[in-house]
Amino acid sequence: MRYNVIKASMILSLLLSIVGSVYAGDVLQKQILNAKNKVMPALVHIEPVKEIFSAGKRVKVQVTGSGMIISPDGYVLTNNHVAEKAKHVKCTLENREEVYAEVIGLDALTDLAVLKLDQSGRNGQPFPFIEFGDSDNLEVGDIVLALGSPLGLSRSLSMGVVSSIDRYFEDRGQMVSPFNLWIQTDAAINPGNSGGPLVNLEGKVVGINARAIFFGENLGFAIPVNTAKLVIERIKKEGKVNRSWIGVEWQEIKEYRNYVGIENLEGVFVAQIDNGSPAEQAGLKAGDLNTKVNGEKVSAVYKEELPIIRKLISEIPVGSDIEIQYTRDKTQFTAIIKTEQRGKFEGNEFECESWGLSVEELTPRIIKNLRLKDDKGVLVSGVRTGSIADEVDIFRGNVIRYIDDTEIEDLDHFKHIYKTLETLPEKGVMLRLVYRNVTHFGLLKE
Repeated sequence: MRYNVIKASMILSLLLSIVGSVYAGDVLQKQILNAKNKVMPALVHIEPVKEIFSAGKRVKVQVTGSGMIISPDGYVLTNNHVAEKAKHVKCTLENREEVYAEVIGLDALTDLAVLKLDQSGRNGQPFPFIEFGDSDNLEVGDIVLALGSPLGLSRSLSMGVVSSIDRYFEDRGQMVSPFNLWIQTDAAINPGNSGGPLVNLEGKVVGINARAIFFGENLGFAIPVNTAKLVIERIKKEGKVNRSWIGVEWQEIKEYRNYVGIENLEGVFVAQIDNGSPAEQAGLKAGDLNTKVNGEKVSAVYKEELPIIRKLISEIPVGSDIEIQYTRDKTQFTAIIKTEQRGKFEGNEFECESWGLSVEELTPRIIKNLRLKDDKGVLVSGVRTGSIADEVDIFRGNVIRYIDDTEIEDLDHFKHIYKTLETLPEKGVMLRLVYRNVTHFGLLKE
């Protein structure tokens, strides 16, 4: 009798477990469908026609990406690397309606862009739009959905979990993130997904799909939506995102803590000072331990904490005086630094068709990477094979400092001189170039 009771109890428990699993599966299925139905109408397939420079020539290419409508009047959020250099942007809505969009503003430092859909012909009819969530509330293990147009396959959805909420990347190529950490997910994010929404089971956007690691299975990365909120606000208001700059590279103090044996040491290292920067003028030096900014404690024991400090300074109004407290040789100091406008991340380019090369303006990033002594000149961004520039061994990465005896101030100055010399004189044109601080000359002659 007892055996039969135990057996019946076990069977009942198994049945309840099966029923519970089926019920839980049904609940999850409904949540996924509800989230999809909330977001899909605002999903946009984007096809920008870009004007880029390749091998010294200006060419047009069409790419694909994704985006999301964020307001009833047709503002669209996508990635900077989707919309940058776009001359025309065609967007396909859920109902397959094709609408052209204007690029309102770009922000390379967060890889975000805002577009505006053409409303003509809609008779005042509002666009469907998404709802933002709060990326600060994300937890590892949360289920998320990635929507977009992977590999050009529009209206696709993949599901996964949040693998990390604070993935840190050193700036590498176009994958820059000085002011934010990345959301890592195993939801499939492929080329074409870029700019699409990463949403939670409530159908609220928590991230913007941005990158995947090639040859890395289930390694997708999204920009936290809370980062996007500030960028959207500034682009809609000013057409760009102005940020303060003082010319400091910061470094975490974890190893230094171990070296000095002070487990509770706080602060952040000044790792590098840019030449001529506000920080250099105020007396800061590499090796200083910064402890406060405007009276607020700052500390980065780990690399993941560095974006918080960069963001704190970048969001102080340009031209403001900020107070930096730091320690040098066990002595406390205070410096007052006036912030400056952060320079361009990417410069404009120009094709010198008759010379067979293209040039790019020198941005702070280029100046720093090439270790140039100042911002004079233009960067050779490409050389056309078989051109007169190619024949005299001018190559990508050279900096043109002089044309004949005239020092080049900037890209606009270069353009002006080039137009007067587009048809080369009989004696030719002598370019003075610099590569890795070594000067050489190239005589352009027909």
